[in-house]
Amino acid sequence: MNKSVFHCVSEEEQMALGACMARVFSGKPLLIYLNGDLGAGKTTLVRGFLRGLGFQGAVRSPTYTLVEPYPVEGMTVYHLDLYRLSDPEELEFLGGREIFSGAHQVLVEWPEKGEGWLPPPDLILQLGYQDTGRRLEVTCEPADCDRLQKQCAAFLSDSGL
Repeated sequence: MNKSVFHCVSEEEQMALGACMARVFSGKPLLIYLNGDLGAGKTTLVRGFLRGLGFQGAVRSPTYTLVEPYPVEGMTVYHLDLYRLSDPEELEFLGGREIFSGAHQVLVEWPEKGEGWLPPPDLILQLGYQDTGRRLEVTCEPADCDRLQKQCAAFLSDSGL
């Protein structure tokens, strides 16, 4: 696994990065783990990801619902927030078997709460505070990291961000 690092100084940049990531991995099943402190921007990144796939509706944080499904591009993108999960087995009752066995894109906040039940991720995103912005470290397969680094760096540059 390789790592790519991005620095975002604004919420707009973070959403643009999420949109770029969606374009890089568009149309294929994907499992992303989102790690970071409360308020680090995990849901903001997901909002950008969904916008990058063309979703125009409201994007809600699944803090209380635990799961939010979004129909896009002939598939469903699931956004899960496991912060309030007491036991990984609760994923069964949230529709976990369907969510993780289908051809979906799934973004999971607080994946450590589902440890032992969740399948291994395709990407691991670590979000953190850095100066006045955010630092995003992406762990992925070498080819995916190369593609992500090249396309998103160019995308952010072309966007003037």
